[in-house]
Amino acid sequence: MNSRRNFLKAMGIMLGSTAGFSAFQYMSLADYSAKTPDDAGLQLNFEPYELQLRHVFTLASGSRSTTPVMLTTISYNGITGYGEASMPPYLGESHASATEFLSKVNLSLFSSPFLIEDILNYIDHLAPGNYAAKASVDIALHDLVGKLMKQPWHRIWGLNPDHAPNTSFTIGIDKPDVVVEKTKEAFAYGILKIKLGRGNDREMIRAVRSVTSVPLGVDVNQGWNNRDEAIEMIEWLDKQGVIYVEQPMNKTLPEDIAWITSRSPVPIIADEAVQVPSDVSKLAGIYSGINIKLMKCGGMRAAFTMVNMARALNLKVMIGCMTETSCAVTAAAQLSPMADWADLDGNLLINNDPYDGIKIRDGKVIIPERPGIGIEKL
Repeated sequence: MNSRRNFLKAMGIMLGSTAGFSAFQYMSLADYSAKTPDDAGLQLNFEPYELQLRHVFTLASGSRSTTPVMLTTISYNGITGYGEASMPPYLGESHASATEFLSKVNLSLFSSPFLIEDILNYIDHLAPGNYAAKASVDIALHDLVGKLMKQPWHRIWGLNPDHAPNTSFTIGIDKPDVVVEKTKEAFAYGILKIKLGRGNDREMIRAVRSVTSVPLGVDVNQGWNNRDEAIEMIEWLDKQGVIYVEQPMNKTLPEDIAWITSRSPVPIIADEAVQVPSDVSKLAGIYSGINIKLMKCGGMRAAFTMVNMARALNLKVMIGCMTETSCAVTAAAQLSPMADWADLDGNLLINNDPYDGIKIRDGKVIIPERPGIGIEKL
């Protein structure tokens, strides 16, 4: 209880506002309409794109071989910032919904890209939801402002890139022989994340362990439905070198998940149970940590706030991603020095990446020193 009271006090002085966090007061759309300049110079453009996955990607909820994304740019005085909305099916967004949302955005209401809070508060209030589409504007705006400042965002935030952790590489659910081949392809990575939750969990782990002894994380994607069986499986996984379990049961079962967390030998991480900053304070005492993804929360501003909120509540932090281009993954990497774990492999799972950005060296996240989010268009 003391940590929760301290957290609520801390929130009164935290820097930055948050998408979806009702305690903060925002300007109304009417306030913005009264401030329209004659020529703001900010121009938003967007185009649909389809990511082609290297392998069919299977998790507890289904399989896919493509992911729709929306690529965005914001230009100002000859400088361009890049952004991205990645929209896997469970987010409920699409090319159509992103087009509808982004078509409403009128950045000519703002005279300067440095008005980040005003601009993103306006974006937050254009329509509910649409967090991936909102993230595409947020990322492009951060990229633009970083370029204008001639600094990468991890430097602007005062973060040490040497503190970036190793990233995991994800192995989707498949037949044992395919899992073995995928694991062999990932020998350069010091941590693997194994998707579980389709009834063949031990078979999956045994296949991975037949060719590697590196630490493993597992992501169940809400696939288990019995807490006693879940804790029995977690105890077995601990003996197999698993270092965390992500979203073991349905997010609507917090009492069962809290029961698991209190008995688990490894940290239990929330994924589907956490989306925006207002979710974070509800998870203390239920999970050991949270997985923050730009596409879920609306972008870099909200993600930065969520990291600080998690730390105030003594929750561990993972910086994750969807299947994304190097644009969104490199944007997320700017936050990685603040994280306990990184799961930043989304760009490595596709074969049509239009950008150059984040690098992985001996499994470690290497954040580019280029200004903005650190990418270049190929």
